Amino acid sequence: MKIAILGYGTVGRGVDQIVAGVEGIEVTRILELPDRCEGPRMTSDYASIVSDPSIEVVLECMGGLEPAHTFIMQALEAGKSVVTSNKAVVAAFFDEFARAAEEHGASLLIEATCGGGIPWIASIEKVRRIDEVSSLSGIMNGTTNFIVDAMIKNDADFDETLARAQELGYAEADPSADIDGIDVKNKTRIAVSVAFDTACEPEIPVTGIRTLTKADLDLFAARGCTVKLLGRAVQRDGRYAASVEPVALPSASLEANVPANFNLVSLEGTTVGPLKFYGQGAGSLPTGNAMVQDVIDYAAGRRPRYDFSRALAYDPALLAGDYVYRTTMPAPEGAEAFGSGAWLVRGLDPVSARTLLDEALAQDPTSFMAALSQED
Repeated sequence: MKIAILGYGTVGRGVDQIVAGVEGIEVTRILELPDRCEGPRMTSDYASIVSDPSIEVVLECMGGLEPAHTFIMQALEAGKSVVTSNKAVVAAFFDEFARAAEEHGASLLIEATCGGGIPWIASIEKVRRIDEVSSLSGIMNGTTNFIVDAMIKNDADFDETLARAQELGYAEADPSADIDGIDVKNKTRIAVSVAFDTACEPEIPVTGIRTLTKADLDLFAARGCTVKLLGRAVQRDGRYAASVEPVALPSASLEANVPANFNLVSLEGTTVGPLKFYGQGAGSLPTGNAMVQDVIDYAAGRRPRYDFSRALAYDPALLAGDYVYRTTMPAPEGAEAFGSGAWLVRGLDPVSARTLLDEALAQDPTSFMAALSQED
């Protein structure tokens, strides 16, 4: 089977390297910028790929919204199946892509958008053959997990640890998508859409770790907790909720002990119960592996279909819980003391919790918030 790769950066090169060792799959075209085209496989003319009847699957490794969105749509409309690692474009246009694939007899394969080499989307789909998925959650961003883990292990503060992550290539020069939770938001929305059969609300509440300090980690450690940035979602009784925020987890939990840039994602099924998946959440070869696995599945006849017609109502109250705020803003009525400079507010949903954080940030830009896990 002949395939084309769009983009020859970190992920595209990883895909090309892995495919070289897979029998029956051949990369015949690679889309690159005109000044980077080297060798007969490379071209800067996307039309030559879309119009080539010998190319059955297009692998989009470009990232960003455009031209990725346009290129994916053109491939699907030409009846070519698409494998993508681009969580931003899938989160933004998932429903449109799914409808185009159905209409034109093509397939959309998205394993590499969530969890790198972890078979997360495929596992959700497998569970959904029998079960309802009542909840999902997890550490979905290796950069933020590396930062938190290194801050704890090296007794270091946020800025120096972020700089170290950038030196190692775990964080971009502009780390906003990671440390502000946008990357996790995209992955959470994709997973929710697959798990709950509904187009996830685009503006779920999102809080990152930009203002996290070593003192915050010490405060929670004194109470037997470790902070991790989690994507979370639940559904029941025709309603669902999703959010991204720092969560203070029991130090003995599996999530609290995920090291370095690894990921750990979980779901709860009706009959299968809780399932957890651990592994590398990003990187050239893990992500490339997930894309090539999709190609192999496609070659074996797998044709995923996504239907988001289920009418679930978004209700953030399903994720209501207790939140800790470290801020110089005066505590609201009913708040409880939670160590030096911090207070606890009970019974907030994620939207209300984020609104209160915004009020605190307006008065104290260094304010930090974390949900308290409901695990024992």
